[in-house]
Amino acid sequence: MGPFEKHVFVCTSGSTCPVDGDSQAVHARLKELVKEAGLKTTIRINNAGCMDQCGNGPMVVVYPENIWYCHVRVEDADAIFQEHLIGGRPVERLIYRPLQPGPNKVPREPKFEV
Repeated sequence: MGPFEKHVFVCTSGSTCPVDGDSQAVHARLKELVKEAGLKTTIRINNAGCMDQCGNGPMVVVYPENIWYCHVRVEDADAIFQEHLIGGRPVERLIYRPLQPGPNKVPREPKFEV
């Protein structure tokens, strides 16, 4: 098995993503769609920790494109899968734009140094 073509991270922890929307259900739906399409060796869906975008979640990030989606609901998972992961076109209505209103326009400062 070679490297994945797409790697998707869904914030399922943190203080707001699981509360603002059902991020676990988003994660589960994306995994289900990938499995049904027989793409488990090319698209990887992962849980992620807090992405420091509290108030904009649930957040989903797709690599290698580095496309961030905000306020993702379970019904949006199908659009992300079909339009972006299969069709190669980001879902414009869900793209996180740092200049849009919200309590966390830029990531918070890290709490520790690396």
